[in-house]
Order: sequence, then structure tokens, then C-alpha cells
Amino acid sequence: MKLESLTIFFPFYNDEGTVERQIRLAYDVGKKFAKDLEVIAIHGGNSKDETLQKIKGLKKEYPELILIDKSDNTEGYAVIKYGFRKASKEWVFYTDGDAQYHLEEDLEKLIKKQIKTKADIVNGYKKSREDGFIRTLLGGCYKIFSKKLFNLPIRDVDCDFRLIRKSFLDKFELESTDSTILPELIKKLEISKAKFSEVSVSHYRRAYGKSSYATTALLKEKLIGDIRLYLKMR
Repeated sequence: MKLESLTIFFPFYNDEGTVERQIRLAYDVGKKFAKDLEVIAIHGGNSKDETLQKIKGLKKEYPELILIDKSDNTEGYAVIKYGFRKASKEWVFYTDGDAQYHLEEDLEKLIKKQIKTKADIVNGYKKSREDGFIRTLLGGCYKIFSKKLFNLPIRDVDCDFRLIRKSFLDKFELESTDSTILPELIKKLEISKAKFSEVSVSHYRRAYGKSSYATTALLKEKLIGDIRLYLKMR
């Protein structure tokens, strides 16, 4: 049960405490499920800790590791677009650098589902969300809002645990410059006639640091950005 080729990438920002874990697991787990593996680490902003230095240190151990340094990033989570552009393998998997999703537990689920369904995108959805009460509540409200606004083919657009066939990513450009990139990504994949499938995945509390977004500021960004995207794509 192996994919022919796979890119794994992570966006890291103020994630010094999880960089080593994520990159080592990408190589250890990725080699089990792909004949040809590529790993990309995105430094997605001017981190206040040693995130970039940690990535550079691991690059000495894994010379093939691709580092995309976007220390000057002004696009927030939309920095993931650079991972999609750089990826060169048949399949692309990405998840957050903060390790709230565990690829060692759930990546296999995505690959099994793809093999079973022949889907072009296998998207995770959280069994339960292990964040604070307010973030979980507002996140749940946003999930309902975004699904209805865009008529999305998946239930959890905010679950950044995705396996995507690269040929579909090559069909369009991602234009969002904030967190609205997530519904844009899913909607453009749908418009491109990609076949979707879903699996449940575990979500964990942060082992290091805290979110770079204030909860209410993030919700405001998502709502305003999503409405603008809806009007643009309509």
C-alpha cells in the first residue's frame, strides 16, 4: 500500500517545539507510504523563537529537505500556497506545523481511503476539537457558515489534514492572501471536477506555544474574506 510519489509539507510559525517532531515523522512515516518522498518545511513568518534555526539544523541532517523561507510573509495562513507551488510529486499532503494533528496516526487512513475510493482529494474531519471553549464554539459556527455559503463538498474546511492529487492543484492559481485560502482551495478543486472523500482524524491540544491568531480576529478575517471570495467567485 504505497503511493508512487508524495510531497509532505508543513507551514511553521513560532513552532520551535514541534519542528523536529514533524519533520522526522514526515520522513519516517512518509517512506512507509510512498516510493518517492519529498518533504518541504515552510517558515511562514518572522518567528519570535528558534523555528527557522531548528529547520536549518534539520536540513543538515536531511539535505534533501526543502526549506521555503517566508520570514517576510504578510499573507498569514495563505503561505501554504507556496507549498502547493513547490510540490513536485503526484500526491501532496500537508498539515499544520503545530502538531495538533498526528500524521503518524492518521496519514495511513487518508491513503487507504484514496486507494479504496480512487478519490482525488481525501480530507480529514475532526472527531472532536481540542481547543478552548470559545475557539471551539466559534470554529463550529464558522464551519456551518462556510459550508452553506460555498456549498462545500466536505464537512470541515478548517481541518488542515489533506491528501490532494497534484494534477488538480496545477489547474488553478490560489489568490487569497489570508485564511480564506481554505474555502478557495476546496471550491476550486471542486470546480476542477476533483472527486472528494473524507475520513475522521484526531485533533490534539497544542504541545508547544499558542495560536498566532486571536480567536475573534481570526473569525472576523474569515467572515469578511469569505464573503469577498463568494462575491468574486459567483
